[in-house]
Amino acid sequence: MLLEVCVEDIAGLKAAVEGGGDRIELCSALPLGGLTPSAGLMAAAAKMPVPAYAIIRPRAGGFVYSADELDIMKQDIDTARAVGLPGVVLGASLPDGRLDVDTLTALTAHAEGLGKTLHRAFDLVPDVAEAVDIAISLGFERILTSGGAKTAGEGLAVLEQAIAAAAGRISIMPGSGVTLATVGQLWPSLQISEIHASCSAPVSEIDERAIALGFSAPSARRTDAATVKALKAYFA
Repeated sequence: MLLEVCVEDIAGLKAAVEGGGDRIELCSALPLGGLTPSAGLMAAAAKMPVPAYAIIRPRAGGFVYSADELDIMKQDIDTARAVGLPGVVLGASLPDGRLDVDTLTALTAHAEGLGKTLHRAFDLVPDVAEAVDIAISLGFERILTSGGAKTAGEGLAVLEQAIAAAAGRISIMPGSGVTLATVGQLWPSLQISEIHASCSAPVSEIDERAIALGFSAPSARRTDAATVKALKAYFA
């Protein structure tokens, strides 16, 4: 089982590598579902011994993008390539939730030569089989999905539909809410070869001024090397 760990900062990146993660999804703002990481973090990830894919998501919210946002996303793909990352994580939707084929065609063409993951824009689609076929036609290696639910454990039925539709042509990678306590809901019952998790542990902010001034929340979650190691060992 390949374990992909999503991280949002340099400490998380190092923890994921230390714990034995097999691939990194590189983000900023994980509590918002992950936004495009900084150029500096991309460059740091490119030097690590574990491959990292940068999410290309310019803002929080839905995945319906303007022409201006598309231009920004293309520039961020250029940055990922320039610093030496092996891949990117992409997604775009139409207002009705279907995948935006035109935008995704432009993005995947711009990312030619890089590995490509379709992100959880997939979880909004009304027709799973159609979306799987689109992802395959655009050259994606895998689809990250919770099965259209808040957590992958709650989305089992749709995950099974996606795996059946994929028929071995593309990897279906469950993600969202995957922990040591929940992973048994997904594996080995699902025919999967990779899984996505934050492998995080709770931490408390000790600087009361930072909390008072709105620079930090009172508590947060951070990638934890021991949790990465434990989840990896689960599949051994």
